[in-house]
Amino acid sequence: LHWTQLNMCASRSCHVSWALIMCYLMMGPKHCLASEKQNSCHVLDGQADCSHLSLGEVPLDLPRNIFSLDVSHNRLVRISPASVELYPGLIHLDASYNSISKLDKGVCQTLPLLQTLNLKHNQVHLLKKEDLRHCGNLTWLNMASNRLKLQGETFSALQSLKFLDVSKNQLQSAKLGSEPQLPRLVKLNLGFNDFTVLKRDDFSFLNQSSFLQILNLSSVSLQTFEAGCFKPISGLRTLILDESKMGTLVISKLCSVLSGTAIDVLSLKKMNLITLTNTTFTELKKTNLTFLDLSGNDMRKIEDGSFQWLSRLQTLIMSDNNLKRLTKNTFRGLKSLKKLQLTKALVKHHNSPNPIIEDFSFQPLSALESLILKNTSAQEITENTFTGLTSLTELDMSWSSYASLKIITNKTLISLADSPVRKLNLIGTSLTQIHNGSFSFLRNLTVLLLDHNFIKQNLTGREFEGLDNIQEIYMSYNYQLVNLSSRSFVNVPSLRVLTLGKSLKAEALNQDPSPFRFLTNLNILDLSNNNIANIKENMLEGLMNLKVLKLQHNNLARLWKSANLGGPVFFLKHTPNLINLQLDSNGFDEIPLDALRGLTNLTELSLSNNLLNSLKDAVFDDLTSLRFFRLQKNLITTVRPEVFKIPMSNLTVLVMDKNPFDCTCESILWFTTWLNKTNTTSVPGLKDEYMCNTPLAYFNRSIMDFSPLSCKDMTPFQALFILSSTAVISLIVTALLVRFHGWRIQFYWIILINRTLGYSDATVEEGREFEYDAYVIHSEPDTSWVERRLVPLENERCRFCLEDRDSIIGMSQLESIVDNMKKSRKILFVVTESLLKDPWCRRFKVYQALHQVIEASRDSVVLVFLQDVHDYRLSRSLFLRRGMLRSCCVLDWPVHKERIPAFHQKLLIALGMTNRLQE
Repeated sequence: LHWTQLNMCASRSCHVSWALIMCYLMMGPKHCLASEKQNSCHVLDGQADCSHLSLGEVPLDLPRNIFSLDVSHNRLVRISPASVELYPGLIHLDASYNSISKLDKGVCQTLPLLQTLNLKHNQVHLLKKEDLRHCGNLTWLNMASNRLKLQGETFSALQSLKFLDVSKNQLQSAKLGSEPQLPRLVKLNLGFNDFTVLKRDDFSFLNQSSFLQILNLSSVSLQTFEAGCFKPISGLRTLILDESKMGTLVISKLCSVLSGTAIDVLSLKKMNLITLTNTTFTELKKTNLTFLDLSGNDMRKIEDGSFQWLSRLQTLIMSDNNLKRLTKNTFRGLKSLKKLQLTKALVKHHNSPNPIIEDFSFQPLSALESLILKNTSAQEITENTFTGLTSLTELDMSWSSYASLKIITNKTLISLADSPVRKLNLIGTSLTQIHNGSFSFLRNLTVLLLDHNFIKQNLTGREFEGLDNIQEIYMSYNYQLVNLSSRSFVNVPSLRVLTLGKSLKAEALNQDPSPFRFLTNLNILDLSNNNIANIKENMLEGLMNLKVLKLQHNNLARLWKSANLGGPVFFLKHTPNLINLQLDSNGFDEIPLDALRGLTNLTELSLSNNLLNSLKDAVFDDLTSLRFFRLQKNLITTVRPEVFKIPMSNLTVLVMDKNPFDCTCESILWFTTWLNKTNTTSVPGLKDEYMCNTPLAYFNRSIMDFSPLSCKDMTPFQALFILSSTAVISLIVTALLVRFHGWRIQFYWIILINRTLGYSDATVEEGREFEYDAYVIHSEPDTSWVERRLVPLENERCRFCLEDRDSIIGMSQLESIVDNMKKSRKILFVVTESLLKDPWCRRFKVYQALHQVIEASRDSVVLVFLQDVHDYRLSRSLFLRRGMLRSCCVLDWPVHKERIPAFHQKLLIALGMTNRLQE
């Protein structure tokens, strides 16, 4: 660029162009393009996200119809009306985490539809009534973490505001105005400010705010509460004072000023409330408090009767404290309490003994429904620890340290005998053994959680006696120490969920009959992470209602190998209603054709982290309902329609990445075409995780880079190849067929024609002129053949004239021969070497026969060759040639016996042919 051109770059766009040019020269195009991309907003469905782009002003090139604009975490110093007038439909504007020092009064005037405005973490100082005059439609305003100084009735124009946050502004008073305002305010956050006193008239500006429900005063070091300070907001329901560090005395004053209000929820977390006295909450007896949070106070002692004033309390949270003892009077008076949370409330330290839960400590809590003792520690659970909890439905003792829970007997939890417990959580309690009948008194129990323990035993079934209504048992992560028997679950036929992941010994499922056969209602079965190698084909027999089966991280590969002793094990044939099947990480390298047969309801199949490569055609054809298909990290090179077309037809999600795809027309063309066309299937990581392994031209490139155009030229060659291959194969098959079975074809063809048209083409009149159908000329040695083969063919429709049998009595032999030839329609020569050498036949019979044929002008000669006679010798001896006769009148006696019926049929055809000369 010339210097004159640089002087013309006054606009911001020109500066950007110059910056890009310098970036290109110094860092290269790749980094420059990345910078350009980083400075672009993301717009989707009317929402523009321009955050974290180091912007100095609101972008002017966004769509005009956006309703939400996020310009947070940038370098804005102001939002001028001119910068947002292009977007008059804005409803939400987020300009937090910038350096804005003033709210321009024209912003709301330019944006009449604005409802939410976020200016958190800026530098707004002076805020006047005029700045918000036109913001009457605002319902949500966040001015937290600024350095506000309010002038006049700042918020008086905000008639629709429901949420106001002015926390972390170093405000010296809770009084935000002198005149009534904010009539529809629901939540006010004044936390993390510097006032220490709540005066009588501090909330007078809210005395007409009948909707106010929540007041947040977190981390406000209040020390003084003037009488009646909450009277203007007496309808307040929730007060949050977390981390205010008031101490016991100040909290008592707080309860005093809250007396008579509508307070319902009180949060006093991390208040440094070390001790609760029996007078701390005295003044709250005149309230309807139902929720109290005292967590994180490092509380060590609760005096007896401390909660006696809170008869309406329903939820008490005391998590993360340091209580040393619970007595039978600790919770006295809490007759309405339904939930008590003591997570990490009783904790053993290195130099301190275990906390103590005295007998009958929970007896006053007759209405309690949920008791959470998670991550707690106590010396012992006795036979009276939970006595009196007649409404308890949930007991959570997970990750706790109780010596009594390491071995559960029928006495351990006997104190729950009168409790209608439906959920018992014993996760991570170092449980090692369960005695027979340990839960027999928990007749209402529906959920039992025993995960993450060290249970080491053979389950005989008696451990779960009495659990008539149990529906869910979780026993995963017991570190493969549990063994099963054929009756392990005989007492829990109502079970619907059973998890045994990483809990079973490798041989636990090699049982016959199956330990699961009693669980006819089971919906979910988890057997993952057990290193299972051998299972019986009937393992899932009877589980007709099973919907989810988890078998991932086992060693089942051998079961589906065709070389498996006894053949593949089709263990899924008993679960036709399966919906979710997980078989990841099992070492499968093949899937038998019938392995997934009948799973027409399956919607999710996961086969990731196996060794699958060549899959059989139609192996997934029954999976017509499949929606989620996971095959990543296998050895799949080819994705053929014969295998995947049906399961992929209705997919919602396909995960098939990290396979060594062969990017050739035969292997990947159908798959890439399907990926380009599908609009209903999500394929995560398609561009980055689906890489070609072969051929070298596409190595380590995305399969989406594969060009289908390279396969189009192959189409005519493929068609030509198929056509030529078909022609060659057909020719070979035809030649072999004719060579070895031609006589059969000819035989059946003759039978078909003759049954359709008859044996003769001679006219009726022509047949009536003759007494015999054929005069047989043969040599003396061939007489036996004629008698065995020709004579049996005679019937009403066919007669032969034989010299010895049919000679005319009283007539000389010569005259008889001549006369019989005249009476015969055909003359049949039985041609052999003997006939050619017979002088009688050669000199007289043949002569007479030919003379009669020539004289009568008839085509009446039939040759039957019993031997292979050369045509030359035939001509010299009989004055006949094969070519002189029609092909059907020249017959060869077959060598093979099975061809004799065909010979007979051909002979009858020849005898039935007309004698008229063929033109």
